[in-house]
Amino acid sequence: MKKTAIITGAAGNLGKAVVTKFIDEDYTVIGTVHKKSAAGDSVYQPFEEVAIDLLNEESSEKFVQDVIGRHGKIDVAVLTAGGFTMGNVESTTTQHIYKQYQLNFETTYNVARFIFIQMMQQNSGRIFLIGSRQGLEASKGKGAIAYALSKSLIFRLAEIMNAEAKGKDIVTTVIVPSTIDTPENRKSMPEADFSSWVKPSEIADTIFFYSGETANAIREPVIKIFNRS
Repeated sequence: MKKTAIITGAAGNLGKAVVTKFIDEDYTVIGTVHKKSAAGDSVYQPFEEVAIDLLNEESSEKFVQDVIGRHGKIDVAVLTAGGFTMGNVESTTTQHIYKQYQLNFETTYNVARFIFIQMMQQNSGRIFLIGSRQGLEASKGKGAIAYALSKSLIFRLAEIMNAEAKGKDIVTTVIVPSTIDTPENRKSMPEADFSSWVKPSEIADTIFFYSGETANAIREPVIKIFNRS
């Protein structure tokens, strides 16, 4: 029986790389997007593309329950959906903070919660959350305070989920990438040394490694993928 992986933010640069990796490793992959593409399920095989508003708690629950109903269990979840904005203390309002909280925490928690409940029932599973250096190290958050504050909650969520799952074969991992080598980042930072950045495929490979049996003994991991940055 094939293993099943849920990937949120499947249309993004990182999401696409993770989808491709898990399909190549013979997983059935269910990817969430804001708007379903014209190509739909034919882009990758086997791939199920689901348009969903991850800010809607009821829709997120229904999505997870539908996956369970069709596939029986969830082996891996990689939650890449999120957003970024600049802004220092002077320019950042509580509305800016709330918007980043929604984009980076609510979109994660709304789906992670129901995936975690299922994994607790099946006594197994791997959840990967996407953190950031700004969320991990407070000093890195200057100039992007709303983003940093929202991402800092990802680390606390992982700690709590790992505490609740202690003694079970369930692990929540936080992936912390440095600058990801994407067309958008190259365009916004044309003078940067792109060779020091981390490629989406490298992040996907790392996630897959930590989802497998080789990494079974590892618990409560925070994985820093910085390359030479």
